[in-house]
Amino acid sequence: MSMKDRMSGNEAVAYAIRQIDPDVMPAFPITPSTEIPQMVSTYIANGQMNTEFIPVESEHSSMSATIGAEAAGARSLTATSSCGLALMWEELLVAASDRMPCVMAVVNRTLSGPININCDHTDAMGARDTGWIQIYAENNQEAYDNFIQAYPIAEDKRVHLPVMICQDGFITSHAVENIILNEDPDVKEFVGEYDPEEYLLNPGKPIAIGPYAISSYVMEARKAQEEAMENAKTVIKEVAKRYREKFGRGYEFFEEYRTEDAEYIMIIMGSAAGTAKQAADDLREKGIKAGVLKLRVFRPFPASEIADAVKNAKAIAIMDRCESYNGHGGPLSSEVRAGLYESGSSVRALCYTYGLGGRDFTVECVYGVFDELQEMMKDNKKFKQHRYIGLRTREPEVG
Repeated sequence: MSMKDRMSGNEAVAYAIRQIDPDVMPAFPITPSTEIPQMVSTYIANGQMNTEFIPVESEHSSMSATIGAEAAGARSLTATSSCGLALMWEELLVAASDRMPCVMAVVNRTLSGPININCDHTDAMGARDTGWIQIYAENNQEAYDNFIQAYPIAEDKRVHLPVMICQDGFITSHAVENIILNEDPDVKEFVGEYDPEEYLLNPGKPIAIGPYAISSYVMEARKAQEEAMENAKTVIKEVAKRYREKFGRGYEFFEEYRTEDAEYIMIIMGSAAGTAKQAADDLREKGIKAGVLKLRVFRPFPASEIADAVKNAKAIAIMDRCESYNGHGGPLSSEVRAGLYESGSSVRALCYTYGLGGRDFTVECVYGVFDELQEMMKDNKKFKQHRYIGLRTREPEVG
């Protein structure tokens, strides 16, 4: 059974947390994720869940307490955004290297400076190499569904890595949409109980977690993490298949929208994918074969799968909602182009930075990107490879 409702993205994630009823949630408030621990604490106060809520003095402490609870054998989670995620930096690597299968709701917001509270992907992308699995949502429904799938992925013995469930600040976190909710018993059955093999409070079986590692062990530990991240690809697909069979909504590493015969494809993540899809529909009516590849899973990165999905296109646009300051694009651009190179693909690509600090990204912006892709292919025209969308000053086209 399923239920129809209307919820914001934050409400949807809090509702999923209530249904899962994890053991421990330490948290510290920060915009725009504050509503999630606020709503969870209200559920607890009302007797609707049994989670132990721990108010702490900072985000660094919230992740430390989450790791401690997980190490003690408790299913744990937290939520944060922006500078809160940055303050956790040290602990993010500890969680991953200690192989703690905790979950974090990340409501994406730009990092200072300049100070700004609106959406871009600076925060989570800054943490992309900390060893966490990262899954992004386009809308409130996906934020809800992704969170329910997080623990079965993280806790799988082949993985045992922490998971970030990301959604766009304010755009989805505070906007209300129609949503389909699962029944509580069905969610509990799907997620199951957490039964760790090793944990600190296991009587008669003492272990060490996170000990000092001399040089002889660090590389092996990192390689084991890398292998677990690769294993996560298989587990993510298995969990998605099981979720589709039980609840009727299925997800892959990415969604291919009108890409079957597309000559021009936009690769994008998060809420802006909806804008790109609308523009692709409009362009199709004009006879332009436009398509959209919406990336859901950024870590582990599905490089070969993306290369295969775009191999028949004439040109692609790779859209980053953050900046890497490397002169040729953001993190998504770097990852996609590396995958294309590895696969031997000859498809041409333009890299774009958009939506920083909440800058508007409209269907007209998408039209412009597809126009440039077509123009680039005419007479093999040379374009500047890394371009900004929506700047108040126009960039030169040729570079």
